[in-house]
Amino acid sequence: MNHRNELNASAYWRENLRLVGLCLVVWFTVSYGFGILLVDQLNRIHVFGFKLGFWFAQQGSIFVFLVLIFYYARRMNAMDRKYGVEEE
Repeated sequence: MNHRNELNASAYWRENLRLVGLCLVVWFTVSYGFGILLVDQLNRIHVFGFKLGFWFAQQGSIFVFLVLIFYYARRMNAMDRKYGVEEE
């Protein structure tokens, strides 16, 4: 592997790890922060007749997780094209 390919691979993985880290922070904040730590404060807000803290603990974190999966896949496809490692 030449020096240019090594730099490209290093930049690719650095960007990939940054994306994974961002997704994990969002997931942790929504599932643990909103669903457990901030549940009492969020329960003061009602959405469609449900307390917001309860909603995050039961469904919200799952919906956010699904959105994160699609976001990650889309960003990785763009990153693969950017670095020339997309699948044929």
